[in-house]
Order: sequence, then C-alpha cells, then structure tokens
Amino acid sequence: MRRTVTLILLALLLLLQYPLWLGKGGWLKVWDLNRQVESQQQVNQQTGTRNAVLDAEVRDLKQGTAAIEERARSELGMIKRDEIFYQVLETPSAQTAEKQAASSPASTVSGVPK
Repeated sequence: MRRTVTLILLALLLLLQYPLWLGKGGWLKVWDLNRQVESQQQVNQQTGTRNAVLDAEVRDLKQGTAAIEERARSELGMIKRDEIFYQVLETPSAQTAEKQAASSPASTVSGVPK
C-alpha cells in the first residue's frame, strides 16, 4: 500500500512539473525568449549607432556646404573655379622601366636589341 501511494505521488509530481519545464510558458520557453531579446537588443544598438551617424551626416548636409563640397571632391572628382589641380604620378620601378624599354621599337637600332 505504501509503495502505491509513493508511486501515485511521484506520478502526480511529474505531471505538475511538466508544464513548468516543457509547457507553453515553461522555463525552456522563457530562457529561449530571453536569449532572443538579448540578441535583438544588440541588433538595435548597432542600428541606433548607424542611425546616429546618418543623422549627423544629414544635419551637416542641410546646414553647411563643407560636406557637400567634400563629397563632390572625393566622389565626383570636382574642383573649384580658378583652382589648379595637380596630379602626382608615381615613378615606375626599374624593372617596369626596363620592360617598357625592351618592348618599344625605338630601343632597337638596325635590328640589334640593346
């Protein structure tokens, strides 16, 4: 008799624990939702930072011409009126110069390469 009462109470305890752990509002579901909330908060923080940068850029574009001028210079290659543009080219390396000299027709005199 005592054993059956113990088994019945154990079964009742398990039936009461099931909704707590595995049910609709159980601990596993709550843990998973908390993890999702933390992940979404990180995404929101990154998006908020990006939005703040874009907001500052928009305000700068609305208030001043310096940002517009900077964009025109860097992205479109524009220059002001009466402004002189200097373009500095790097000198080719010695190997590149030798290859160019060897491939040019002026480097051969009477059919004999230099």
